[in-house]
Amino acid sequence: MNVVFRVWRQRDPEDPGGFVRYPVDDLGPDTTLLEALDRLNEGLVARGEPPVAFDSDCREGICGACGIVVDGRPHGPLPCTTSCLVPMRAFREGATITLEPFRTGAFPVLRDLVVDRRALDRVMQAGGYVSVRAGSAPEANTLPIARAAVERALDAAECIGCGACVAACPNGSASLFVGAKVSHLARLPQGQPERERRVLALVAAADGEGFGACSSHGECEAVCPKGIGLDVIARLNRDYLAAGLKG
Repeated sequence: MNVVFRVWRQRDPEDPGGFVRYPVDDLGPDTTLLEALDRLNEGLVARGEPPVAFDSDCREGICGACGIVVDGRPHGPLPCTTSCLVPMRAFREGATITLEPFRTGAFPVLRDLVVDRRALDRVMQAGGYVSVRAGSAPEANTLPIARAAVERALDAAECIGCGACVAACPNGSASLFVGAKVSHLARLPQGQPERERRVLALVAAADGEGFGACSSHGECEAVCPKGIGLDVIARLNRDYLAAGLKG
């Protein structure tokens, strides 16, 4: 199949940037979006032009580093699918496909489709972990945890920190990301000793990074490649209110 990529090109953070159109021909329907970009870059390099910069790592839908905005939707047109796994058959023959970086104030564009997402790392460093001494791993049957709690904790733990929720939110909110991290540990015994400190620290860190507030648009849930739901934001709000009242 033949398509035209309309790609955002930006040399550095100070460059105003702009869209450039590139035709790419003879792509197989099972070729992934990033493989198509690889094909484009091979042609650009052969012509002595700078290749399109984009992030990727595992290319297996695990790490989320590949996140770009495809035709206005973070990660692309398929639900619960990262950019690296989107096949070209998801687009029509001859389509013009617009590729942009995750545009939000907390993710400055470094070059082309590459953004600086270290703000999410700094939020995690503020307390998205268990630091109290938990001892060696207990025998599984000696630590009873309700099945429903385990399942919900594992659902929240699927968050890969790609930032699609931030890119999709009209407010640039990271509440789905923060909510997933809070909800994951809040449902497990190991997370209880630091539960109140954790939620206060993560929210304060997110505010300090310039992320916006949640106003329940639901765009984050719609584009999350792991299908994480708004219930984690509800848990975040409950825990934050409870911790604030105790403090």
